[in-house]
Amino acid sequence: MTERQKDRPWLMRTYAGHSTAEASNELYRRNLAKGQTGLSVAFDLPTQTGYDPDHVLARGEVGRVGVPVSHIGDMRRLFQDIPLEQMNTSMTINATAMWLLALYQVVAEEQGADITELQGTTQNDIVKEYLSRGTHVFPPGPSLRLTTDMIAYTVSHMPKWNPINICSYHLQEAGATPVQEIAYAMSTAISVLDAVRDSGQVPPERMGDVVGRISFFVNAGVRFVEEMCKMRAFGRIWDRITRERYGIENPKHRRFRYGVQVNSLGLTEAQPENNVQRIVLEMLAVTLSKDARARAVQLPAWNEALGLPRPWDQQWSLRIQQVLAYESDLLEYGDLFEGSTVVEAKVEELVEASLAEMGRIEEMGGAMAAVESGYLKSRLVSSHAARRARIESGEEKIIGVNAFEGTEPNPLTADLDTAIQTVDPAVEARVVEALGRWRDTRYQPPFNHPRPCKALEALKEAAKGDGNLMEATLECARAGATTGEWAGALREVFGEYRAPTGVSSAPFAVPAEAGSALADVRRKVEVTARDLGVGKLRFLVGKPGLDGHSNGAEQIAVRARDAGFEVVYQGIRLTPEQIVDAALAEDVHAVGLSILSGSHAQLVPDVLERLRGAGAADIPVIAGGIIPNADAEQLRAAGVAAVFTPKDFDITGIIGRIVDEIRTANKLDPLEVPA
Repeated sequence: MTERQKDRPWLMRTYAGHSTAEASNELYRRNLAKGQTGLSVAFDLPTQTGYDPDHVLARGEVGRVGVPVSHIGDMRRLFQDIPLEQMNTSMTINATAMWLLALYQVVAEEQGADITELQGTTQNDIVKEYLSRGTHVFPPGPSLRLTTDMIAYTVSHMPKWNPINICSYHLQEAGATPVQEIAYAMSTAISVLDAVRDSGQVPPERMGDVVGRISFFVNAGVRFVEEMCKMRAFGRIWDRITRERYGIENPKHRRFRYGVQVNSLGLTEAQPENNVQRIVLEMLAVTLSKDARARAVQLPAWNEALGLPRPWDQQWSLRIQQVLAYESDLLEYGDLFEGSTVVEAKVEELVEASLAEMGRIEEMGGAMAAVESGYLKSRLVSSHAARRARIESGEEKIIGVNAFEGTEPNPLTADLDTAIQTVDPAVEARVVEALGRWRDTRYQPPFNHPRPCKALEALKEAAKGDGNLMEATLECARAGATTGEWAGALREVFGEYRAPTGVSSAPFAVPAEAGSALADVRRKVEVTARDLGVGKLRFLVGKPGLDGHSNGAEQIAVRARDAGFEVVYQGIRLTPEQIVDAALAEDVHAVGLSILSGSHAQLVPDVLERLRGAGAADIPVIAGGIIPNADAEQLRAAGVAAVFTPKDFDITGIIGRIVDEIRTANKLDPLEVPA
C-alpha cells in the first residue's frame, strides 16, 4: 500500500497574554517550545480601548484579560528573543489596531527584520465591536477610515500581512444564528472593500491583492454539522461577491481564508469537564472538511467559564489539536463531504437565507448604516434572548446544566481556587508605576526617543485631513508615545461613540401566560411596587470598567423589562461614580453590575462604598459575571446582596431573586409567590 500524501496541518495557536509584557513573553516562548506554530496575542482592555493603565476607566482591568502594551518599550519586551520575521502573529485588536501594528513594525525593524516578510493578522473589525464586544472608541466613519488606511498601507509595505480579519466569532457569542453570522460578516467585508476601493489609495488593478489579504475569524459551535455547512456557505458566498462585485478573476485571491476560535459561549461552569468534548466537536466542524478547512485554529480551555486558564489548561487544548493533526488520518484524504446531498441541501439553505439578509442590510445603506440605526444590535439581542428562552424551557438541552445535572465529585475542580490562574492584584500598581517611569525617562538614554508632542500634533493634523494615518502613527510609536496619548489625539479630532444597546427594541422572548414563571415574577414586581407606593420598580443595570461583553447584562435588562421593571441601562464603559450618580438620579430600587473581565474585586466594592457615602446603602447591589467562588464570598461579605455566575441560566429566576432582595432591603415580608 502506497503512503498517502498528507496535507499540511493548520496553524495551531493559543490565545494568550496576561499581567505584563515580561510574563506574556515567557508564556509565548514556552508555548512555542511545546509545538504551537503561531502566536495569538491577547491585549488587555485598556490597550484595546486606547487608555493608559493609569486612566480612571482602566482601574481593575490592567493585565486581566490580556497583556498591557502602553508603548514601544512594552512591545520590545513582549517579543524579546522571538524573531518576528519567522513568526505568524495574530493580534486581537480592533479600535487601536493601527497603533499596535505600528509598534509591531517598529520592534521588527529594531530586530533587523525585513518588514515585507512579516506575516500575521490584525483583527481590526470594528463593526463587531459595536455589536458584541464593546472595545470600540471612535464613530463608524473614522473607524472605517483607520481600517482603510491600514489595508492600503499593508498592501504596499507589508504584503504578507492580513490587515483585517472580519470577525464573526463574537457575533455568535452575542446570539447570532448561522445565517446572521454569515450575513453580518459578509456585509462588513463589503463595507470595508467598498471603502478601500472608493478611497483611491489602491489602484484598481491591485484590488485582487487587497481581497487576497482579507481573512475572517469565525466561531464554531457544538452543532458541528450545521457549523461545517456554514463554513462551506461562507466560502461560496465570498467567491461570488469577490467575483461579481469586485471583478476578481484570480481564484487564489477569491479563496475564503479563515481562522477560528471555537465557541466559548457554550462552555459551562457546571460539570466543566464536559467542555472538553464540546471543544473537540467544535474543532471537528472546521477541520473535517478539506474544502472548508480553517487556516488557523485556537481552542479555549476547559475551565474558561470558571476563570483564567493556567498554562497546563492551554497545553491540554493545544494537545487536542495535535492529536487530530498528527495521530489521526484526517489529513490523508480529500474532502469527506463531497457529493453529500444532505450537506449540499443545508449549504444551499444557508446561502439563500444569508443572501436575503445581506440584501436587507444593503437596502439600509450597508453594515455601518445598519449599526447606527440599531438594526443589527437589536436582531442579535433578540436571537440571543430566544436562545436563552429555549435553554430555560428545556427545549435546548445543555448537559450538566438543564439535563443530567447529577454528578460525581469532580477532582478537576475539587479546589476551585487552584483550578484557574489568578492575576496578582499588585500587578496593576507595578504596571502603572512602570508607565510613570517611561513617561519621565523616554527622552533619556538608553531610549533617546524624540519628544512625542510633535508626533502627536502631526497625527492630529493628518486626522483633520484625508491622508493615510499610518505614517503619522509610526512616528508616534518611534517617539515613545503611549497608547492613551495616541488614542487621545484621535479622540480630539474624531470624537467618541456610544453604540446602540438593542435593549429597548428587543421583542418579548418568554411568554407570560397565567401560571408561567414570568407571570409569577411579574406579579411579585407589581405587588412590591404597590407595597413601596411607586408606579414601577426601577432597576439599574450597570457595566463598570472596560468589559464590553454586554450580552448577559442585555439579557437581564430585557427580562427585567418584560417582568415589569422600569430598566435603566446606559450601555458599557461606565465608572463606579457614573453608575452611582445614575442610581441616585433615577431613584432606583436595585443595582445590577455585570463584569466578565475580572475587575469585579475592585469595581463592585467601589460602587458599594459610593452608595453608602451618598446615604443610599439600602439599595441592594447584585453582581453577575465570571466570578470565582472565593471572590463571590468576599463580595457578599462586602455587602453585595447576591452573586450570579454562568451556572445561573434561569434568567426569570434571577429577576425573581432581585425582587426578593428589594423586599428584604425595604423590610417587606417575603411574598409567597413561586418564582
